[in-house]
Amino acid sequence: MRKSERHQVILEEVHLHNRVLLTDLAGILNVSMDTVRRDVKELDDLSRLRKVHGGAVSNGFNIYTDQSGEIFQQDSKVRIAKKGISLLKDGDVILISGGSTNLELAKLIPAKMNLTIFTPSLPMAIELINNMSPRHEVYLIGGKLSKESQLVTGGESINSLSDITADICFLGTGYIDCSKGITETDWEIAQMKRAMIKASKRLVALTISKKLNTVNRYKICDINTLHALVTELEPGADLLRPYHDNGVELI
Repeated sequence: MRKSERHQVILEEVHLHNRVLLTDLAGILNVSMDTVRRDVKELDDLSRLRKVHGGAVSNGFNIYTDQSGEIFQQDSKVRIAKKGISLLKDGDVILISGGSTNLELAKLIPAKMNLTIFTPSLPMAIELINNMSPRHEVYLIGGKLSKESQLVTGGESINSLSDITADICFLGTGYIDCSKGITETDWEIAQMKRAMIKASKRLVALTISKKLNTVNRYKICDINTLHALVTELEPGADLLRPYHDNGVELI
């Protein structure tokens, strides 16, 4: 595979999953770690992505810091977010993780609704504060902050979630598959998301369809733990049928 083709594959993976590991890219490309490191460094030098420890993140990953930054498939994510808003009820207690689609949801939360929102995500907390209504209460869950994901993890944050019973959890999903469930690249983030699920009555995943049928290392939950899956597709789309057959509501 030529360098230009490798670069294109790397950018597609980074745009799709926001954050990818060098080891995963080496496996996808069937090249050495040294080759992947050089490719990622070159793309970082070109400002096509951002190199981080052990991997790379998209330029749009922390879009709250740069509203002009690129957002992969933004039109689809806005459509998904509009569907997600329909699931909210006045008085709800909400748990919401990070992710670009969840950030689009945060922008659309109706000002007139009385909502209490908890998040372990620094970008999400900032987005919620920027769009905050007097009817909204926003709580940033404390703990160790991951530099790469800007998500709080660790025992302190997980313990604090044991005192919460949320009506709905909007879980950011990097990888989702019918047989393998929802998975993550990072063990600590997977544990945090497990705790969010345990603290919620209803679990909802907002995701573009390109993330469907993808898998990574660390399992968060089985697919039948998910109550609703919201994509840009119509609920009757063939790609979604296996999720419906596993008892997931399609929106």
